Amino acid sequence: MRSSPGTHIWLLIIALTSVIVALSSDGFESALLQRNSSNLHQLAHHPVRALLGSAFWIADPADLVLYALLFEVFHAPVERWIGTLRWLLTVAGAHIAATLISQQVVLEAIRDHDVPRSMAHVVDIGVSYGIAASMGILTYRLPWPWRGIYLAGVVALFAVPLFTNHTYTDLGHAVSLVIGLACRPLTRGNSVAAPHGVPPD
Repeated sequence: MRSSPGTHIWLLIIALTSVIVALSSDGFESALLQRNSSNLHQLAHHPVRALLGSAFWIADPADLVLYALLFEVFHAPVERWIGTLRWLLTVAGAHIAATLISQQVVLEAIRDHDVPRSMAHVVDIGVSYGIAASMGILTYRLPWPWRGIYLAGVVALFAVPLFTNHTYTDLGHAVSLVIGLACRPLTRGNSVAAPHGVPPD
């Protein structure tokens, strides 16, 4: 835990907010999640709170164990590898950019009357954009040929839902993965030793 403090502090906050949600009445829970959502309404009125607060809540407290596992598998190794600051830049940048891009698409769809105006108030919270970014940058931690296999797997994991379900969340996940992959310069000085006969990165 000392080698990945950011991961575990984030996870602790999510655990605390999940307890709050679990103990809240339905009305109070709805108000809490709406207040910390990064939907169009909240972004228009409280942009900083919407972008930051949405990363510390999950819709279903029952998913906390799953997220704890994902944090240990993806966030913790990346933070140990490239350091807390560069890890934070990666996941925070992806969370913010993916949120803004996906919500911009929602806004355009509302303006074009492709979706109802109520989409501006749909609860949009969660930590999955950050996880997708860590999954992306973690690609460069692996040596060949495992890197290629892993990359094909994570691309398929996010591309298939994007092209089959066409949801705004799927778009956000894809954007986050691309941002994670684009953060390769942040891994400089932390390269994986290349196998014999394979040129280094």
